[in-house]
Amino acid sequence: MPQPIRVGLLLFPGCMPAGLFAFADLLHAANRRRGRDLFEATYVALQAGPVDCAHGVSLQAQAALGETDLDAVLVPGFWAESAEQVNALVAAQALLVKALSKGPRDRQLWAYCTGVCLLAACGRLDGQCATVTWWLAKAMQARYRKVRWQNERICVFNERNATASGVNGYLPLAENLIEKSLSRDALRDITRLMVLPRPAVPHAAFQGIALIQQPDGLLRRLHGLVERMPAEQITVKALADRLAMSERTLARKVGSETGQTVAAYARCIKLNQVGERLVMTSLPLASIGAELGFSSSSNLQRMFKALTGLTPMAYRRQFARV
Repeated sequence: MPQPIRVGLLLFPGCMPAGLFAFADLLHAANRRRGRDLFEATYVALQAGPVDCAHGVSLQAQAALGETDLDAVLVPGFWAESAEQVNALVAAQALLVKALSKGPRDRQLWAYCTGVCLLAACGRLDGQCATVTWWLAKAMQARYRKVRWQNERICVFNERNATASGVNGYLPLAENLIEKSLSRDALRDITRLMVLPRPAVPHAAFQGIALIQQPDGLLRRLHGLVERMPAEQITVKALADRLAMSERTLARKVGSETGQTVAAYARCIKLNQVGERLVMTSLPLASIGAELGFSSSSNLQRMFKALTGLTPMAYRRQFARV
């Protein structure tokens, strides 16, 4: 009987372990579906013992990375809000990066979300195609020039490594592994039982608008302010007043960071809220518009189509998750 595929679930200070838990559960489900152990998952770290992960969670690494026979290692993401924070964590994990680079060459290395940056730092992506979470794309292209970045893709699979974008990037990695090792039918059964619908790739008009990462604190404050204000009350003067600066200063800073006017940037943020409600709920457009403070459904529909090229109902049909 073939030996199980031995997968190391990598822990390191500051890592976000939720994806590791879900990955392990999917492998366990595949084992149950097959009736024998196809996969063997082990939590590993630089050293065996407790590891302080993100949000105050401490987890136990069962084995040391360099002292365990593994067929593959899954590198999770870690919490960061800027490229500078990413670079700082990668630098702080120099010993881990070295351990990843010195591992057996036939060992598979998989990473998702910001964890891809650790994989890039260890050199194992050099000359390979890879992807990374969208807001890090430019910074990673500049920092790791030997990697053939393909950031328009959600996931990229190579012979000895795989990368995926987003905090849910563990999912396509697990699905690919299960389908290859078991079957497409088995994968379908498992996902029907265990996996919520994966968030759709957002419309291009909204791909750079998420609050989770903005180039500076001003844009984060502006973003939150626009989301809280009724649409019809949003003016450049109102925003500048609440941010305690002149309209001219606000326009200059927003323009330098985004290349857009304040009005266009604010409109995109507000319409992104509309788009989220269209795909996440079944609320009628009139209710969505009233909730977000638009003066009329016809005005909202006109602005939405001008930005996305789609009517709100066409957008819902294309991107709906409910």
